[in-house]
Amino acid sequence: MENWIISMMEQYGLWGVFFLIALENLFPPIPSEVILTFGGVMTGSTDLTVTGVIFASTAGSVIGAVILYGFGLLIDVENLEKIIDRYGRFLRVSKKDIHRADKWFDKYGVWTVFLCRMVPLIRSLISIPAGMSNMNFFLFLIFTTAGTLIWNTILVNLGATFADSWHIIVEYMDVYSNVVYAILAVLFIAAIVWYMKKMRRRP
Repeated sequence: MENWIISMMEQYGLWGVFFLIALENLFPPIPSEVILTFGGVMTGSTDLTVTGVIFASTAGSVIGAVILYGFGLLIDVENLEKIIDRYGRFLRVSKKDIHRADKWFDKYGVWTVFLCRMVPLIRSLISIPAGMSNMNFFLFLIFTTAGTLIWNTILVNLGATFADSWHIIVEYMDVYSNVVYAILAVLFIAAIVWYMKKMRRRP
């Protein structure tokens, strides 16, 4: 995949960066770290500029995030309630659980979106619950763009500054990603344990 990403960027320049980052948001397994750092590397040997790569990557990322936000709107809380009405007794989930989660996202959602835009994998998926909770689109756009801009600026500048060692940067980012995934796995397991204990307490 890495060779294909590099080939696309070498062939199409900023449009390649825009397309790949938009696709990365819709298909998280595509590594944004490779796209962004190599985009920074290319600024030293092509007519691409750091500002141009940051702008193209941020635009592509926001477009991808908006698409996922729209998808979240299609499966909003009201539609979830219909699913709960039908399957809730099997899933052991109530409308109260759904509204509690929705209320939490209403309260902390904008900062969750902002911070998660700098977390691998989650940076893409966070747009779906934002849409599901009907987060104000203008706020979603602002915080998504801000978090994305920080992430893109750091990685593009790292690639431009340490062009000869960009593979090492990607390796460090892989370590960062793996640490994040491990933390998420622990949190997921903890959530399952908490949920099972909660179910046992129910009559």
